Order: sequence, then C-alpha cells, then structure tokens
Amino acid sequence: MRKLLVLALVGLAAQLVDGALGMAYGLTSSTLLLFAGVAPAAASASVHLAEVGTTLAAGVSHWRFGNVDWRVVSRIALPGAVGAFAGATFLSSISTEAAAPWMAAILCALGAYLLVRFSRPLRANRAAGRLRGRFLAPLGLVAGFVDATGGGGWGPVATPALLVSGRLAPRKVIGSVDTAEVVVAGAASVGFLIGLGAEGFLLPTVAALLLGGLVAAPIAAWLVRIVPAQLLGAAIGGVIVLTNARILLRAGELGGPVPSLVYTVLGAGWLVALGLAGRALRRTRRAAALAAQAAPAGREERQPLAAAVEV
Repeated sequence: MRKLLVLALVGLAAQLVDGALGMAYGLTSSTLLLFAGVAPAAASASVHLAEVGTTLAAGVSHWRFGNVDWRVVSRIALPGAVGAFAGATFLSSISTEAAAPWMAAILCALGAYLLVRFSRPLRANRAAGRLRGRFLAPLGLVAGFVDATGGGGWGPVATPALLVSGRLAPRKVIGSVDTAEVVVAGAASVGFLIGLGAEGFLLPTVAALLLGGLVAAPIAAWLVRIVPAQLLGAAIGGVIVLTNARILLRAGELGGPVPSLVYTVLGAGWLVALGLAGRALRRTRRAAALAAQAAPAGREERQPLAAAVEV
C-alpha cells in the first residue's frame, strides 16, 4: 500500500510538471521509476499505458478549449505511433542490464536538453505558411521512437521543434502534441504487449500513476498560472540529469573520486542553468512590460493624427 501511494505521488508530480511545461510526464515518471528500481522495459510500458488515460483527458480538455490543430495531429500522430511501436519492440528485445544504461542515457540527454531549452528564451522563427507533412512526419517518427525507448521524450522532442517553427500558436502546439500523444502512447503499449506480454505491465503501478495524474490535472491548470515554466523546466531538467547520471555511473562501475567529481560538475551546471533561466525570465517580463507601456502611447499618437486627417 505504501509503495502504491508513492507511485501515485510520482504520477501526481509528473502530471504537475507536464501541465506546467506541456511536456515531461513520461520523462519524469520513468526517471523516478528507474530510481525506485523498476526494470526499464516495465517502467516504460507502465508509463505509456498510464499515459493513454492521462493524455486522453488532456486531449479532450485541449479540444474543448480550441487548442488543437487537427491537421497537425493527423500528420504527426501516425508516424509517431510507428516510431513508438518500433521503439517499444526494440526495448522489449534487449536485456534489463543492457536496457538500463541505454534508457538512462536517453533520459539524461533529454534532461540536459530541458536545461538548455529553459535556460534561455525561445527564439521563434516567424515564417509564414503552414507546417508541411515532410517536416511533421519525420519529427513524429523520431519523437515516437525516443519516447518509447527512453520512457519519455514525445513532448521534449516534438513541442520545441514546433514552437521554433513559429507557424503555430504556442497553445495549439501544446494542445496538438498532447492530443497526438494518445495515439503514440497506445501504439507503444501495443508494442510492449507484443514484446513483453501482459505480465510486462505492472498494473498496480499503472493504476497508481493514472490516479495521481488525473488528480493532478486540475491542479496543473492552476499551477501553470503561478509557477514560471522557465524556472520549472530548468529545475526538472537538473533533477533528471542527476538521477540518471547515478544509473550511468553504476553501469560503468566508476568508483573512487569520479562520482563526486561528476556530481559536482553537473550540480554546478544546474545552478548556472537556473541562474540563466531566472535572468531570461526577468528579461522576458521586462520586455513585455515595455511593450505594454508603449501600446497606450502608440494609440494616443494615432488619435491626434486621425483627428488631423478628419479636419
């Protein structure tokens, strides 16, 4: 019972992160499950089965609020499902000893990406035109494969790529990626079912993660208005890097002063990233305040000009 309560808290924490960032439910859940000693394939399988429920709830909410571009969903979901199925099959076919470092390396890389991504403002390319299938299909394929083999990664790979394109409003990027993830999580679950069998899913773990995620969903909607995503993303990225670095160090059987040195370097990098994230947040807020002050002045200048034209 105590273990199920802990897993429910894991699901709750992961959903809070996902609700605030639009990504990292699987990334956070898988990292914490690996840290708790769950086998890599079982962790990824259980997380993806739980995600079928959590992403379905998120997708319905996004649809009701008009945050979904169905053209993007249709062009990214199917390639993502193919990539996820292939990734689940691959992870199911390798031993636990070989899978643990592989999965930890992917999670560590994605955690480092979150650190870099949220330590600076996202510079969007304001290009005109719609997102094309030849861009969306490979993106979905890669994101789906990384998601299944790493236990998470659909959002961290797909969401920033779509945001950087500048061709879709941020709310529609997050809504479309979350909605497409229902198909991706379902395909990954089928792949794990074929590769591992029904016993590969830890059903109590799935139920606990799902329960925690559903409880956290409305709280996450409130949290996103309170906690700056810039700081939360950098904080979660550091936790993921440090946790998975521990697994990699154990797999490499590195002892002596090496672990302490690695943790010191990673901790210092994490503090630097948090500092840069705070500075980027202040600069963004300052720019928004200046833009808000300039807007009324611009309207006042246009009103006398309009009056002069009428005279």
